[in-house]
Amino acid sequence: MNLRTLRIITGIVAIIATLCIIGAASVPAKEIVAIRMPGRYYSEPATVRIMIAVEPDSANRRLTVEADGDSFFRSSEYTLDGERGQRLHTVEFKNLPAGQYVVRAAVWSNADVRGSAQQVLTVGVPGELQH
Repeated sequence: MNLRTLRIITGIVAIIATLCIIGAASVPAKEIVAIRMPGRYYSEPATVRIMIAVEPDSANRRLTVEADGDSFFRSSEYTLDGERGQRLHTVEFKNLPAGQYVVRAAVWSNADVRGSAQQVLTVGVPGELQH
């Protein structure tokens, strides 16, 4: 291997290493809570099953989940077992009337909110839903 080839290889390795470091620095930390829903549009009256993923942590004490619409509100609250807590929680909201809802999930410590997530879902009259 000649000196020119060695310099090219060294340069390529340096570029790849720099890109890896920059890429790793821009990756966000693990989310504490995430919402997973099978869809965003439902027919009235809607039963919506929501999966909430919670990253176990010793500070986690409580999970709140709510569906907040213009004329309808429903919420649920669950006790979390810190770092021994389960990761996945299923919440089911039944008989949601037509409207647009913001689904929120929040993980609480003893003192404040540690993390939150939200998504929008729409409940409409069958045949009138527009995507």
